[in-house]
Amino acid sequence: MKIIAGPCQHETLAQSSEIAKECKRVCDKYGIEYYFKASFDKANRTNINGKRGAGIDATLTDFLALKVLLGVKTLTDVHDAVQVRRIERQFKDAVDVYQIPAFLCRQTDLIKAACDTDKVVNIKKGQFLAPWDVKGILSKTDGAKEVWITERGTSFGYNNLVVDFTGLQYMLDTYNTPIVYDISHSCQRPGANGDSSDGNRDYIPGLARASSALGITNFFIEVHADPDNAPSDGPNMLRLEDFEDTVKQIKVVSDAARGYNWL
Repeated sequence: MKIIAGPCQHETLAQSSEIAKECKRVCDKYGIEYYFKASFDKANRTNINGKRGAGIDATLTDFLALKVLLGVKTLTDVHDAVQVRRIERQFKDAVDVYQIPAFLCRQTDLIKAACDTDKVVNIKKGQFLAPWDVKGILSKTDGAKEVWITERGTSFGYNNLVVDFTGLQYMLDTYNTPIVYDISHSCQRPGANGDSSDGNRDYIPGLARASSALGITNFFIEVHADPDNAPSDGPNMLRLEDFEDTVKQIKVVSDAARGYNWL
């Protein structure tokens, strides 16, 4: 079992250290492999005024510090092949997993650049793709160390996402690669606030339990100590204080499902 957890975007070393330390403590307690995530640049913003992040230099310098201080593995988004090459040249040891954002999941040059490194590549399935369309994405990943596919919801009318659990089941049954469920973005309502996205973090625990019962064992959860004042994605980020209870629910349901031998 893996959990990828952290803030939407990196803000400060102190804040990311607080989040990573608590998430790692909880995951260690329940025997779960932990990856700290944060973005150095949120390039996909609702409008020009959206806050984007601390940038490559500041963020990945702090990632190196986090790895020394806490021994965590790290994940961050990349948006083009130039960024991948720059990170490999200047901050190679700062990142363990390159993440391809959902809106970029069909960008061939980006995927191939990430897969040509010695990093794991996590590709978020676009909100516009069917589960069976993922085979086309995977055809671009030859040579990769390891590839994960993340489900983060499908566009459902305007300003809304829906998670099709039959699609999750299809991907679990069809693709010989880890399937990750992004619980927090499944609760997002893109652009619903007009100048920013909305969402409802109250749905996170229920979706966590349901996906665990289905057989999902890898989870992506954005977490923040003060999500209501976060620079991005606050409404759908889990409060740090609620992280342990959510992980406990995942673990209890997952263990129970395996005990009944239906997985």
